[in-house]
Amino acid sequence: MRILGVNAIFHDPSAALVVDGSIVAAAEEERFSRRKHGKRPVPFSAWELPEQAARWCLERGGITAADLDSVAYSFDPALSRPADQLGLDDPWDHLRIDYARSAPGFLSTALPGLDPSRVAYVPHHVAHAASAGLAGPYRDCDVLVLDGRGEASSHLAGRYDDGVLTPLAGQSLPHSLGLAYEDLTEHLGFLRSCDEYKVMALAAYGKPRFADLLRESLYTTGDGGFRTEPVDWASFAPSLGPGQEWISDHADLAASLQQRLEDMLLELVGWLHVQTGGQHLVLAGGVALNCVANTRIHEQGPYDDVWVQPAAGDAGTALGGALHLARTGAGRGGDGVEQMAGADLGREWSETEIAGYLTTAALPFERPADLADTVAQALAADGIIAWFQGRSEYGPRALGHRSLLAHPGRIGNLERLNDVKGREQFRPVAPMCRIERAAEIFSRGPVPSPYMLFVHDVAQAWRDRIPAVVHVDGTARVQTVDPAGQPLLARMLECFEQRTGLPVVVNTSLNTAGRPMVDDPREALELFGSAPVDLLAIGPFVVRRAGLAR
Repeated sequence: MRILGVNAIFHDPSAALVVDGSIVAAAEEERFSRRKHGKRPVPFSAWELPEQAARWCLERGGITAADLDSVAYSFDPALSRPADQLGLDDPWDHLRIDYARSAPGFLSTALPGLDPSRVAYVPHHVAHAASAGLAGPYRDCDVLVLDGRGEASSHLAGRYDDGVLTPLAGQSLPHSLGLAYEDLTEHLGFLRSCDEYKVMALAAYGKPRFADLLRESLYTTGDGGFRTEPVDWASFAPSLGPGQEWISDHADLAASLQQRLEDMLLELVGWLHVQTGGQHLVLAGGVALNCVANTRIHEQGPYDDVWVQPAAGDAGTALGGALHLARTGAGRGGDGVEQMAGADLGREWSETEIAGYLTTAALPFERPADLADTVAQALAADGIIAWFQGRSEYGPRALGHRSLLAHPGRIGNLERLNDVKGREQFRPVAPMCRIERAAEIFSRGPVPSPYMLFVHDVAQAWRDRIPAVVHVDGTARVQTVDPAGQPLLARMLECFEQRTGLPVVVNTSLNTAGRPMVDDPREALELFGSAPVDLLAIGPFVVRRAGLAR
């Protein structure tokens, strides 16, 4: 069974290919189009398909559109209702439904040879659930999905037993924790449905002094659901325009909503656990990218283990939809599906292809005998490194395939990297750490933590040693690196520790503000040429900035 998954209806358009239950490829359209998030989540854009990502997935699988047995489209228009019936103020929302109904025709045009009758609609939150429940490490688990919206709801709580989903609760629109967080994102002058992570970062600078007042509008209902009544954000802090400076009231409001979100999630998780008595919980949906909330669920929730889909946002529904059909579709005969071994599901280039790009660019490059130690030497000398290795990541986190690296012991490197990337200075950068050293440096969050989806407390003895990666509240969003899965990266960390005594390196995404992560060699060269990066490690080669010590 060859199944293509497609996410297109809201934002983060993406495609994924699953063949005989195995994950072959998954990629986001933004990495091809170079348009952040692929498109804006407005009704007029619902017709836009992840055409380039889909074509690449088919190419990676060595098949054509005519070879596909099914295409999973992660939205079911039959489940939706007019916006006024959903309590949403959007007179154009009907366009989404019209475009979704026409998706088979759009897809067969975009992918010549595709039989439109092979397009199957997978409910949005079912696709989210499958991206975690079927791709995750547990055969049996509870699943919680929370995002802005699906067809007519914003939430799904359920149980997977041997790969079969039993929904237990769902929350109808307009009540939505994701949309409430988006509302505050916009009120604080950030781009809604895009910059929510900035609100989470800002929250660390504030005190949750408005949390009790928000409880009047944001609360759970004791039956697995919740309410999010409209909030007059301006009664707490004035609205900000893009780029305007925030004051303590804004940080306090962000902290208050963050705490209210975490408290409600714990209540929802507790309700789900009472229904099932399960040991394992998986999370998906855009709200699951809130790594601070994930850590509270891990730390204070009733589950032994918590796993979060690395592409928890809408991009992940392409993979989830394909896995759902692979598990339940005609002809499967109850066969299982393969778990997700890592987030490196995107494009890669051979050494010959990379050398060709470097030669065409007329740049001097070299192939060091020991790439890992060469990079460690440059990092120890306080160089900023662009690291381009292997297949690109699926999801929003740089996980050692498309990363910017720096020395964590230099406090100025936080400001320096934010300047390189054109980001707000209140935003933190993250550490990557050798897995065998993580537990002595980072606590509270789970270890291993390979996907940067939890925050950890940094041990007091280490805060002055790695200040660049310690957020204002003493936490860090760590990625643990296992030599079994990423041997080159692990060796680079080992070499860096030998030179500095630090088993940690700064890791942030290989991009600049407002642009998607670098995906192909040309983009890596463009970033190297336009930003103050000292060394580009691309495949087995390095390109040095003039004057960098060897």
